[in-house]
Amino acid sequence: MSNPLPSACCSRTAIPSTYTPLGTTHTLSSLQVYATGSPTSTRAILFVYDVFGNTPQTLQGADTLAQLTNSLVLMPDVFEGEPLAQDLFPVEGLDDEGKARLGDWLKRKLDFVRAAEQVVEVRRDAEEKFPGVKRWGAFGLCFGGKVTALLAGRGEGLFEAAGTAHPGRLAVDEVKAMKIPYVCLFSKDGEDGTVEEVKEYDEALRKNGHENVIEHFGMQHGWMGARAKLEEEEGKKEFERGYKLVADFFEKRLS
Repeated sequence: MSNPLPSACCSRTAIPSTYTPLGTTHTLSSLQVYATGSPTSTRAILFVYDVFGNTPQTLQGADTLAQLTNSLVLMPDVFEGEPLAQDLFPVEGLDDEGKARLGDWLKRKLDFVRAAEQVVEVRRDAEEKFPGVKRWGAFGLCFGGKVTALLAGRGEGLFEAAGTAHPGRLAVDEVKAMKIPYVCLFSKDGEDGTVEEVKEYDEALRKNGHENVIEHFGMQHGWMGARAKLEEEEGKKEFERGYKLVADFFEKRLS
Protein backbone atom coordinates (compact mmCIF):
# COMPACT_ATOMS: atom_id res chain seq x y z
CA MET A 1 0.00 0.00 0.00
CA SER A 2 1.37 3.38 -0.99
CA ASN A 3 1.32 5.69 1.99
CA PRO A 4 0.98 9.45 1.32
CA LEU A 5 1.76 10.48 4.90
CA PRO A 6 5.20 11.91 5.79
CA SER A 7 7.48 9.25 7.28
CA ALA A 8 7.55 11.01 10.65
CA CYS A 9 3.75 10.84 10.73
CA CYS A 10 3.84 7.08 10.26
CA SER A 11 6.08 6.19 13.17
CA ARG A 12 4.38 7.85 16.15
CA THR A 13 0.89 8.16 17.49
CA ALA A 14 -0.47 11.25 19.27
CA ILE A 15 0.72 12.04 22.79
CA PRO A 16 -1.96 11.70 25.49
CA SER A 17 -2.83 15.04 27.06
CA THR A 18 -5.59 16.69 29.07
CA TYR A 19 -6.87 20.20 28.46
CA THR A 20 -10.14 22.06 28.94
CA PRO A 21 -10.85 24.05 25.76
CA LEU A 22 -11.90 27.68 26.08
CA GLY A 23 -14.02 27.86 22.94
CA THR A 24 -17.42 26.81 21.70
CA THR A 25 -18.70 24.82 18.74
CA HIS A 26 -20.74 26.25 15.87
CA THR A 27 -22.09 24.85 12.62
CA LEU A 28 -20.70 26.63 9.58
CA SER A 29 -21.14 25.36 6.03
CA SER A 30 -22.52 22.07 7.46
CA LEU A 31 -19.31 21.42 9.43
CA GLN A 32 -18.77 21.51 13.18
CA VAL A 33 -16.36 24.38 13.83
CA TYR A 34 -14.48 25.05 17.06
CA ALA A 35 -14.46 28.81 17.69
CA THR A 36 -12.20 30.50 20.21
CA GLY A 37 -11.18 34.07 20.88
CA SER A 38 -13.09 37.28 20.34
CA PRO A 39 -16.25 36.95 18.20
CA THR A 40 -16.14 40.72 17.65
CA SER A 41 -12.53 40.81 16.45
CA THR A 42 -11.76 42.40 13.09
CA ARG A 43 -9.49 39.50 12.15
CA ALA A 44 -9.91 35.75 12.07
CA ILE A 45 -7.65 32.76 11.50
CA LEU A 46 -8.87 29.47 10.04
CA PHE A 47 -6.94 26.70 11.80
CA VAL A 48 -6.62 23.32 10.06
CA TYR A 49 -5.57 20.47 12.33
CA ASP A 50 -3.34 17.44 11.63
CA VAL A 51 -4.58 13.91 10.83
CA PHE A 52 -5.42 13.27 14.50
CA GLY A 53 -8.11 15.96 14.45
CA ASN A 54 -8.97 18.28 17.31
CA THR A 55 -6.79 16.73 20.01
CA PRO A 56 -6.30 18.51 23.36
CA GLN A 57 -2.92 19.96 22.33
CA THR A 58 -4.28 21.27 19.03
CA LEU A 59 -7.24 22.89 20.75
CA GLN A 60 -4.81 24.43 23.23
CA GLY A 61 -2.81 25.74 20.28
CA ALA A 62 -5.92 27.34 18.80
CA ASP A 63 -6.78 28.94 22.14
CA THR A 64 -3.21 30.19 22.51
CA LEU A 65 -3.17 31.70 19.03
CA ALA A 66 -6.50 33.43 19.66
CA GLN A 67 -5.27 34.89 22.95
CA LEU A 68 -1.92 36.07 21.58
CA THR A 69 -3.46 37.79 18.55
CA ASN A 70 -6.78 38.89 20.08
CA SER A 71 -8.36 37.24 17.04
CA LEU A 72 -11.20 34.88 16.34
CA VAL A 73 -9.79 31.43 15.57
CA LEU A 74 -11.99 28.89 13.78
CA MET A 75 -11.10 25.19 13.50
CA PRO A 76 -13.39 23.33 11.09
CA ASP A 77 -13.80 19.59 11.53
CA VAL A 78 -12.92 18.71 7.94
CA PHE A 79 -12.75 15.01 8.85
CA GLU A 80 -16.37 15.24 10.04
CA GLY A 81 -15.84 13.41 13.32
CA GLU A 82 -13.53 10.79 11.87
CA PRO A 83 -9.83 11.62 12.40
CA LEU A 84 -7.21 8.98 11.76
CA ALA A 85 -7.46 6.32 14.48
CA GLN A 86 -4.50 6.38 16.83
CA ASP A 87 -4.34 2.60 17.07
CA LEU A 88 -3.10 2.55 13.46
CA PHE A 89 0.27 3.89 14.60
CA PRO A 90 3.01 3.09 14.06
CA VAL A 91 2.03 2.34 10.47
CA GLU A 92 5.00 0.05 9.92
CA GLY A 93 4.08 -3.39 11.19
CA LEU A 94 0.31 -3.11 10.75
CA ASP A 95 -1.45 -6.40 10.09
CA ASP A 96 -3.69 -6.87 7.06
CA GLU A 97 -6.75 -5.57 8.88
CA GLY A 98 -4.89 -2.47 10.03
CA LYS A 99 -3.56 -1.83 6.53
CA ALA A 100 -7.06 -2.13 5.14
CA ARG A 101 -8.44 0.34 7.70
CA LEU A 102 -5.63 2.79 7.02
CA GLY A 103 -6.08 2.50 3.28
CA ASP A 104 -9.81 3.07 3.59
CA TRP A 105 -9.31 6.19 5.72
CA LEU A 106 -6.68 7.62 3.39
CA LYS A 107 -8.93 7.07 0.40
CA ARG A 108 -11.94 8.71 2.01
CA LYS A 109 -10.42 11.47 4.12
CA LEU A 110 -6.92 12.49 2.99
CA ASP A 111 -8.07 14.88 0.27
CA PHE A 112 -6.15 18.15 0.49
CA VAL A 113 -8.03 19.87 -2.33
CA ARG A 114 -11.41 18.99 -0.84
CA ALA A 115 -10.28 20.15 2.61
CA ALA A 116 -9.11 23.46 1.14
CA GLU A 117 -12.53 23.96 -0.43
CA GLN A 118 -14.22 23.10 2.87
CA VAL A 119 -12.13 25.77 4.60
CA VAL A 120 -13.08 28.33 1.94
CA GLU A 121 -16.77 27.54 2.41
CA VAL A 122 -16.45 27.86 6.19
CA ARG A 123 -14.70 31.19 5.74
CA ARG A 124 -17.51 32.45 3.50
CA ASP A 125 -20.20 31.28 5.91
CA ALA A 126 -18.28 32.81 8.82
CA GLU A 127 -18.42 36.22 7.14
CA GLU A 128 -22.14 36.29 7.84
CA LYS A 129 -21.91 34.96 11.40
CA PHE A 130 -18.99 37.22 12.34
CA PRO A 131 -19.55 40.38 10.25
CA GLY A 132 -16.91 42.36 12.12
CA VAL A 133 -14.06 40.32 10.64
CA LYS A 134 -12.28 42.25 7.88
CA ARG A 135 -9.01 40.32 7.48
CA TRP A 136 -8.51 36.57 7.31
CA GLY A 137 -5.60 34.20 7.83
CA ALA A 138 -5.15 30.43 7.57
CA PHE A 139 -2.84 28.21 9.62
CA GLY A 140 -2.37 24.45 9.58
CA LEU A 141 -0.41 21.59 11.08
CA CYS A 142 1.09 18.86 8.84
CA PHE A 143 -2.01 17.80 6.84
CA GLY A 144 -3.42 21.24 7.59
CA GLY A 145 -0.23 22.89 6.38
CA LYS A 146 -0.63 21.26 3.00
CA VAL A 147 -4.15 22.68 2.92
CA THR A 148 -2.98 26.19 3.81
CA ALA A 149 -0.22 26.01 1.19
CA LEU A 150 -2.93 25.38 -1.40
CA LEU A 151 -5.05 28.20 0.02
CA ALA A 152 -2.07 30.58 -0.18
CA GLY A 153 -1.97 29.95 -3.92
CA ARG A 154 -5.57 30.96 -4.50
CA GLY A 155 -6.56 34.45 -5.52
CA GLU A 156 -10.02 35.81 -4.80
CA GLY A 157 -8.79 37.87 -1.82
CA LEU A 158 -9.81 35.08 0.55
CA PHE A 159 -6.82 35.32 2.89
CA GLU A 160 -4.20 37.96 3.67
CA ALA A 161 -1.67 35.53 5.18
CA ALA A 162 -1.22 31.83 5.87
CA GLY A 163 1.21 29.36 7.36
CA THR A 164 2.11 26.03 8.88
CA ALA A 165 4.08 24.27 11.57
CA HIS A 166 5.70 20.87 10.97
CA PRO A 167 4.54 20.85 7.32
CA GLY A 168 3.78 17.68 5.38
CA ARG A 169 3.88 16.64 1.73
CA LEU A 170 6.24 19.44 0.74
CA ALA A 171 5.77 20.71 -2.82
CA VAL A 172 7.95 23.52 -4.15
CA ASP A 173 5.47 24.28 -6.94
CA GLU A 174 2.92 25.27 -4.29
CA VAL A 175 5.39 27.73 -2.77
CA LYS A 176 6.04 29.29 -6.17
CA ALA A 177 2.29 29.74 -6.63
CA MET A 178 1.73 31.50 -3.30
CA LYS A 179 0.15 34.93 -3.53
CA ILE A 180 0.34 35.94 0.14
CA PRO A 181 2.93 35.90 2.97
CA TYR A 182 3.48 32.52 4.62
CA VAL A 183 4.98 31.42 7.94
CA CYS A 184 6.65 28.01 8.04
CA LEU A 185 8.04 26.39 11.18
CA PHE A 186 10.06 23.27 10.35
CA SER A 187 10.77 20.36 12.66
CA LYS A 188 14.24 18.89 13.12
CA ASP A 189 16.11 17.47 10.11
CA GLY A 190 14.42 14.58 8.38
CA GLU A 191 11.08 14.94 10.18
CA ASP A 192 8.99 16.94 7.69
CA GLY A 193 10.48 15.30 4.61
CA THR A 194 13.95 14.41 3.41
CA VAL A 195 16.74 16.88 4.18
CA GLU A 196 16.84 17.80 0.50
CA GLU A 197 13.06 18.32 0.30
CA VAL A 198 13.11 20.61 3.32
CA LYS A 199 16.07 22.55 1.91
CA GLU A 200 14.33 23.08 -1.43
CA TYR A 201 11.09 24.15 0.26
CA ASP A 202 12.97 26.56 2.52
CA GLU A 203 14.84 28.09 -0.41
CA ALA A 204 11.65 28.46 -2.43
CA LEU A 205 9.97 30.30 0.45
CA ARG A 206 12.91 32.68 0.68
CA LYS A 207 12.71 33.47 -3.03
CA ASN A 208 9.00 33.72 -3.83
CA GLY A 209 8.78 37.48 -3.30
CA HIS A 210 6.63 37.60 -0.16
CA GLU A 211 7.51 38.62 3.39
CA ASN A 212 7.62 35.04 4.62
CA VAL A 213 8.81 33.90 8.04
CA ILE A 214 10.86 30.69 8.19
CA GLU A 215 12.18 29.03 11.33
CA HIS A 216 13.76 25.64 12.01
CA PHE A 217 13.08 23.97 15.37
CA GLY A 218 15.00 21.04 16.82
CA MET A 219 11.73 19.31 17.66
CA GLN A 220 9.90 16.17 16.61
CA HIS A 221 7.26 16.41 13.89
CA GLY A 222 3.98 17.35 15.54
CA TRP A 223 5.37 19.40 18.44
CA MET A 224 2.70 22.10 18.01
CA GLY A 225 -0.17 19.67 17.56
CA ALA A 226 -1.17 16.17 18.56
CA ARG A 227 2.40 15.11 19.37
CA ALA A 228 3.15 18.08 21.63
CA LYS A 229 4.82 16.93 24.86
CA LEU A 230 3.48 19.64 27.11
CA GLU A 231 4.38 17.79 30.29
CA GLU A 232 8.06 18.15 29.39
CA GLU A 233 9.91 21.44 29.85
CA GLU A 234 11.35 21.61 26.34
CA GLY A 235 8.10 20.51 24.73
CA LYS A 236 6.12 23.20 26.53
CA LYS A 237 8.72 25.90 25.88
CA GLU A 238 8.95 25.20 22.14
CA PHE A 239 5.18 24.84 21.80
CA GLU A 240 4.82 28.31 23.32
CA ARG A 241 7.69 29.76 21.26
CA GLY A 242 6.18 28.38 18.08
CA TYR A 243 2.77 29.87 18.70
CA LYS A 244 4.34 33.19 19.66
CA LEU A 245 6.17 33.28 16.31
CA VAL A 246 2.98 32.44 14.46
CA ALA A 247 1.03 35.03 16.44
CA ASP A 248 3.59 37.74 15.71
CA PHE A 249 3.38 36.89 12.00
CA PHE A 250 -0.40 37.17 11.90
CA GLU A 251 -0.43 40.28 14.10
CA LYS A 252 1.63 42.07 11.46
CA ARG A 253 -0.07 40.69 8.34
CA LEU A 254 -3.66 40.97 9.54
CA SER A 255 -3.39 44.48 10.99
